[in-house]
Amino acid sequence: MNDSTPAAPEHKPEPGPGRIARPQQAAHQSTWMRWLPGLGTLRHYQLAWLPHDVAAGLVLTTVLVPVGIAYAVASGLPSIVGLYATIVSLLAYALFGPSRLLVLGPDSSLAALILAVVLPLSAGDPQRAVTLAGMMALVSGAVCMLVGIARLGFITELLSKPIRYGYMNGIALTVIISQLPALFGFTIDADGLWHKILAFIDAVRAGNINGVSLALGGATLALIVLLKRSTKLPGVLIAVIGATVTVGAMDLATRAGVVVLGVLPHGLPSLTLPLITYDDIGPVLLGGFAVALVSLADTSVLSRTYAARYGNFIDPNQEMVGLGVANFAAGLFQGFPISASTSRTPVVEAAGAKSQLAGVIGALAVAAMLLMAPHLLHNLPTSALAAVVIASALGLIEITELRRIYRIQQWEFWLSICCLLGVAILGVIPGIGLAIVIAVIEFLWDGWRPHSAVLGRVEGVKGYHDITRYPNAHIVPGLVLFRWDAPLFFANAELFENRVLDAVAASPMPVRWLVVGAEPVTSVDVTAADMLTDLENTLRAAGIVLHFAEMKDPVKDKLKRFGLFSQLGEERFFPTIGVAVSNYRKTYQIKSFD
Repeated sequence: MNDSTPAAPEHKPEPGPGRIARPQQAAHQSTWMRWLPGLGTLRHYQLAWLPHDVAAGLVLTTVLVPVGIAYAVASGLPSIVGLYATIVSLLAYALFGPSRLLVLGPDSSLAALILAVVLPLSAGDPQRAVTLAGMMALVSGAVCMLVGIARLGFITELLSKPIRYGYMNGIALTVIISQLPALFGFTIDADGLWHKILAFIDAVRAGNINGVSLALGGATLALIVLLKRSTKLPGVLIAVIGATVTVGAMDLATRAGVVVLGVLPHGLPSLTLPLITYDDIGPVLLGGFAVALVSLADTSVLSRTYAARYGNFIDPNQEMVGLGVANFAAGLFQGFPISASTSRTPVVEAAGAKSQLAGVIGALAVAAMLLMAPHLLHNLPTSALAAVVIASALGLIEITELRRIYRIQQWEFWLSICCLLGVAILGVIPGIGLAIVIAVIEFLWDGWRPHSAVLGRVEGVKGYHDITRYPNAHIVPGLVLFRWDAPLFFANAELFENRVLDAVAASPMPVRWLVVGAEPVTSVDVTAADMLTDLENTLRAAGIVLHFAEMKDPVKDKLKRFGLFSQLGEERFFPTIGVAVSNYRKTYQIKSFD
């Protein structure tokens, strides 16, 4: 089983001991073929794969239908929209996506985001809700495609695991709370997580629970959870069929007031441009961008996971293009935003899929149902759909990893909790914004307030080391060796200067040379370069000569452009700290360390 874009056999060695598969592009392959990896798969398709793909596609269909409907309803959209999005996204990704296994479609992680935009703007109008969701898919698709075309796929790595866990836990909590009323057989009218909780409690106290709906939903949820780890029994399918048959056989919609799905519209989606009003542009753009962020992160992580599992390489930029095209196509064909699915991808893997043809078979089977059997799910209770969404949301919750993070680095754990609370209290989209802000702050923090050290020589240990960790370290009289463990830029330039001057002031003997161990310094900006000029002037006025050791050539190139390299002179730069120490001792005839 392979999870990468195929290339001509002579250009791609088989994965095995001592080999790692990397993308190999044939020299004669045209540019447009590189953007259509699905055609590459088709060109090298092996007939022996066909039975596996057909079987896996039919197995996948049994999950696509109930899950697609459930996530559409959870997103505040008509149920049929979930099937439209499923069909279109699978077909589009099969052509533009690089992974042979990844399954795209409606996802629980996006439901709360879509609902947050659609619910207040649509005012209960289903068609307007579809239009808004379609435009969100177009925005999300455009963002994902631009990220891929601009080769910015690496941005998905900027959200750390704790932050990703935080916002996913927050989204899971939001989704679960929003689905509880449907599970209990009633509806509420409230905005915001806290108000929904209060409204739910009030409805329960008022006796609005439909016991039969709750029993059906509860049984569906229990069965899905119990069969979740089974590779042979499709828990979602069994639970949904059981609930549907029970409602139909006992006529519970009429006799017990159980709310059911009803008849799905007959036919396939048509090409429709979702036109929104001027007032809707801001919320839809913001929501589409938030959807893109979540789907980019989820798809990237899932794609890399399966590629690593089978020892293959997936181009993250082409993955973003495939995701973007699938979203864009869903938006044009009456669908809504989609992402990679952590629940449906393992289904095709376990069923033995060999290529994206399995997803194509699944899409065609769903389309055939809409054409020939739209009444099939008439008696599906909405409480069972709520159970499907809740079960999926429970799968988003991450506790074990947060416990590990709490043990090893508590501040990152509390960052994760802040993201969770941000999503839960502020709302999903503002919460995602908060997660981005926290991610940027976390990214900058180590560079903003980095570690630095004065170095000395330790007996029996090669090199020069932090004298605070080695109190018995020896130093050369009149020489301060100072190491700075970060790039030098505007946010930490003043701190660098202060720490250098503090190190000089703390020296037990008058200082002649200050040598900056610059190996960890990967960049210098204009602000930092000006600071170094000021520092040089301050040190020179005190009779101290500033030197650098182990500075990387790209950083030296920047200092040359700033004019600082010529100002100091090439003799001030040493290849290693050891060479700098030797030159100092030779200059001042010092034979030993203190």
